[in-house]
Amino acid sequence: MTSRDLRVRRSELATPASSEKMLAKAPTTGADLVFMDLEDACAPSAKIQGRANIVKALNEYDWGDTVRAVRVNGLDTVWCHDDVIEVVSAAGHNLDVIIVPKARTARDVWWFDTLLGQLEAKLRLPHRIGLEVLIEEAEGLGNAYEIAKASPRLEAIILGAGDLSASLRARVDTNFQPVRGYPGDFWHHARATVVAAARAAGIDAIDYPFPNYRDEEAYRRDCDTASMLGFDGKWCIHPSQVPLANTAFSPTPEEIEWATGTRDAYRAAESAGTGAIAVDGMLVDAAHMRHVDTILSRARRKDRDAHGHQ
Repeated sequence: MTSRDLRVRRSELATPASSEKMLAKAPTTGADLVFMDLEDACAPSAKIQGRANIVKALNEYDWGDTVRAVRVNGLDTVWCHDDVIEVVSAAGHNLDVIIVPKARTARDVWWFDTLLGQLEAKLRLPHRIGLEVLIEEAEGLGNAYEIAKASPRLEAIILGAGDLSASLRARVDTNFQPVRGYPGDFWHHARATVVAAARAAGIDAIDYPFPNYRDEEAYRRDCDTASMLGFDGKWCIHPSQVPLANTAFSPTPEEIEWATGTRDAYRAAESAGTGAIAVDGMLVDAAHMRHVDTILSRARRKDRDAHGHQ
């Protein structure tokens, strides 16, 4: 069983690398994953100091079971190469994941995979550092399937609505929602594409950030929409969003009860030679059992996380 199978990503909390205060608070927020951000949340003048802040946070803070991640700058910037080398060289033994922004092709992922492989061998790191990739460019959305399968160290792909809306020249507000009435979920196509690409590759799918952190009810609805589509978690831009995401992307007690009862009933019928049964007046067959497996798998991952078996 690999780290990608064990990590829980209901909530991924963004934390500016330039803020030592926020970095110190991040491990206590209850987020499944915290990523220290050297890209958009870090001004150009603060990026080099941000690397030092990240190294200190990784090496000195008690992260418990929180997945420790860093979002580096993109391949088209002057900072990317040193972001990876300096952070991994100084704190790679305490780093779980690097998040790659603005991936456009599978080759972008290959670059990070190759560099990390070289560093892991040189530094003799005891574990493989995972990758998560942001789909936030029109070209990246078009290549989502190839990107999702580009590396065995890739653990998740993330939908980045902010840059993607700019890349598409979409007319959206600062919360990445259409400025005028739109029939349905504005992001449905992009969401469905990212989820399908993630499932085809056997990795996780993470939904986009929701900047309006004061509107908890709207964030909760957005989490529910993403969860219904199959996403494993959602970006959090503020600690107040963490418990909302953790709840939305966890199976409910009712779902677990239904899945457990249905599994037991189906297995009993199957052992007697029956391939379909009735549960609460509804037909249940092999297709339904795949849904049962999904619910129980998520419940097991959550339970492992709660007991520190990451």
